[in-house]
Amino acid sequence: MIGNSAGRAFLGSFTSAGGLGITAASVDRETGALTVLGSTGAVPDPSFLAVGPGESGTLLYAVGESAPGVAAAFAVDGDVPTLLGPVQAVDGDAPTHLALAANHLVTANYTSGSVTALPVLADGTLGAAVSVLQHEGSGPDAGRQEAPHAHQVLADPSGNWLVSVDLGTDSVRVCALDPATGALRPHGETALRPGTGPRHLAFHPSGALAYVLGELEPNLTVCRWDAATGRLDVLGETPVLPEHETADEAVRTYPSEVVVARDGRFLWTANRGHDSISVLTLDESGEKAALVATVGCGGRWPRDLTLDPSGQWLYAANEHSGNVSWFAVDAETGIPRHAGSVEAPAVSCVVLV
Repeated sequence: MIGNSAGRAFLGSFTSAGGLGITAASVDRETGALTVLGSTGAVPDPSFLAVGPGESGTLLYAVGESAPGVAAAFAVDGDVPTLLGPVQAVDGDAPTHLALAANHLVTANYTSGSVTALPVLADGTLGAAVSVLQHEGSGPDAGRQEAPHAHQVLADPSGNWLVSVDLGTDSVRVCALDPATGALRPHGETALRPGTGPRHLAFHPSGALAYVLGELEPNLTVCRWDAATGRLDVLGETPVLPEHETADEAVRTYPSEVVVARDGRFLWTANRGHDSISVLTLDESGEKAALVATVGCGGRWPRDLTLDPSGQWLYAANEHSGNVSWFAVDAETGIPRHAGSVEAPAVSCVVLV
């Protein structure tokens, strides 16, 4: 069991590539260090995780990035997460992301290009899927955009809307979720520049802006978000790597995650291939982003990037090197300094409590 002096982290990984499933770790709040406590392989390829409240404390939710895809709930009151209730089908293939919203768990299903809602029951367990919203469309990259590929879904800061980022259609969709029935109602779609392959989105602390990270091109699209109308409008683009470092087609970069500082001054991206973390500054309005530095990710193929609640520590899940690295964030410059790492085979994400 973990004492009150430590925080908690959960690491997702690909069991099909030698990962341990879901790993629990303690977090030293003074040093940022992770110490592994135990793992469970109860769900195949739990590539992304989310935490939420339960009747008796925090619960953990996971997707299984399989075909057919699944989702599951876990109790985390011990050193090893324990399956809570049945594993549920998401009625889609290869779910890569999930979010809790309006008494439901919502998954983004990459291969099938859809979003699924499952009810979260009173005890925190999951019910069977109640609705699936199928995306339509394609993009110019024949190898990656032959069909829709929903890569992320999350609730907007107001809690009134769900946004889903689709790599295959170069767009971000907005929908409404009925808390009583779980019905997903399409509301709007914002087109991004063709071929950018949007992967993940993060909101500014003000709730009035959103930053969409491209996977097929290392760029950031800055958007204005209007929660009153559920409208997302593109303002401009900013590269997340220096131009001379992206010119070599033999070493392509596939950005994976975008994180915004709690005070809205900085933004970080994880860059697979380049194996780096980019640091961008944001102006007072949040509408202008500027690349100021890149630092090594402490491993290879950083699939996820997570900022701790204090804003002091940044964690990179390095899938191909099989480790999670942590960095001390300079409060003045936003530049992360490598402080340590822990082994985590085929790791794909880090969530913190």
